Amino acid sequence: MLVHTRRWTRPEYERLIDRGVFREDEQLELLDGLLVVSEPQGDSHAVAVDLVAAALRHAFGEGWLVRVHAPLALGRRSRPEPDVAVVRGSPRDYLGAAPTDPALVVEISQTSLALDRARKASIYARAGIADYWIVNLVDAVVEVRRDLVALDPARPRRVYQSVRAFGRGASLSPLASPGARIPITDLLP
Repeated sequence: MLVHTRRWTRPEYERLIDRGVFREDEQLELLDGLLVVSEPQGDSHAVAVDLVAAALRHAFGEGWLVRVHAPLALGRRSRPEPDVAVVRGSPRDYLGAAPTDPALVVEISQTSLALDRARKASIYARAGIADYWIVNLVDAVVEVRRDLVALDPARPRRVYQSVRAFGRGASLSPLASPGARIPITDLLP
């Protein structure tokens, strides 16, 4: 039996949301045109989200908004909802449309590690997000992806050239807030 699939565009997906086709509690993300169901959060995941959000609010300060489980409009086929994203401005700035250019995106990862390392990293790199962190709960490290490079100058495809893991005892500085030092222990449950 042949199965036919269809990739959605971000505007199509947003229209379906506006029309109430999806419930707000459905935990869906549009990733490369595919509707992906997010997995339920365990307690350590939820605690890590809270820890990361608190640390980033302190690190970035005024003029920055730390969003938790809120959508980003990234390209024509993706509307991910990262665990935490840092954008310029205030909440009302995004009343009409989701942010398109976050300064930092953070995913908390346990069972979704492969998805966060591959598909989401690809989406975030393609969107030009210079700073992407994965709080890896399996190995108790923070994986930092930076240094975007173009694979082919003729196409807008980019990848992260630098991938480093930081464990307890280390600290990080976000690219958009280089004066801030965040201990890894502040990000891990």
